[in-house]
Amino acid sequence: MKISKAVAAAAAAVALALTATACGGGSDKGASDGGASGDAKNKIVIGIKFDQPGLGLKTPDGKYTGFDVDVATYVAKELGYQPNQIEWKQAVSAERENLISNGDVKLVVATYTINDKRKAKVDFAGPYFLAHQDLLVRADDTSITKAEDLNSKKLCSVAGSTSAQNIKTKLAPDADLREYPGYSECLTGLENKAVDALTTDGSILAGYAAQENNKGKFKLAGLSLSNEPYGIGLKKGDKDLQTKVNAALKKMVEDGSWQKAVDANLGPAGYKAEPAPQITEGS
Repeated sequence: MKISKAVAAAAAAVALALTATACGGGSDKGASDGGASGDAKNKIVIGIKFDQPGLGLKTPDGKYTGFDVDVATYVAKELGYQPNQIEWKQAVSAERENLISNGDVKLVVATYTINDKRKAKVDFAGPYFLAHQDLLVRADDTSITKAEDLNSKKLCSVAGSTSAQNIKTKLAPDADLREYPGYSECLTGLENKAVDALTTDGSILAGYAAQENNKGKFKLAGLSLSNEPYGIGLKKGDKDLQTKVNAALKKMVEDGSWQKAVDANLGPAGYKAEPAPQITEGS
């Protein structure tokens, strides 16, 4: 009898172990393209800007708003993640390639212009938006109406941005370039007359100019100094993820969600966006 009980107990233990294994067989897989292990498996980490009104902004109450945030949220949902499974990580311009290459983020959706220099380090999906470089100046400043006027001026941009180099190498080589860590610092410098102009994409500048505390202080010069196709950055060689993100972007345009996000986030700034661009990356 004792032997029978022991055998029965052993059999029960084996059965329990087999049941647990079967139930947990898929549990080490997160949602589509999830993290590698541990807590990361049930979330996706996405890099965005934290200081760009209308595009990527972290509000004082800890919420995230903007067109890039809406695009990233839509793409994440198509990959199998709900909004509460997204971890937002700040992606300053100079660190975007490092964040991707080091595996700190899965995607970067942060006004990230596609260019050959960046494509040597990371891959892109998209583009999902076409912006144009412009200048933001003080509202009462009439001395800057074209790029060449910057040759005698102090110009601010953000370290790692393509905009500053475009001015220095092509348009106004004698501009006194000041590179700050973020656009907020540039804006403060512009208001305090430490710099004479801020350059980046017009979509970003419009968002700043439209903020309640900035109304009447600044104006866009209204220039189109370059084409800036925004892409979603991802790890080099991850063709499967690139294909899935491209498919999500196409769906976002087709079902009207893209235009809705543009109108909601950039419309209030009076910014007229280009139509959704054709996807070229990965094709």
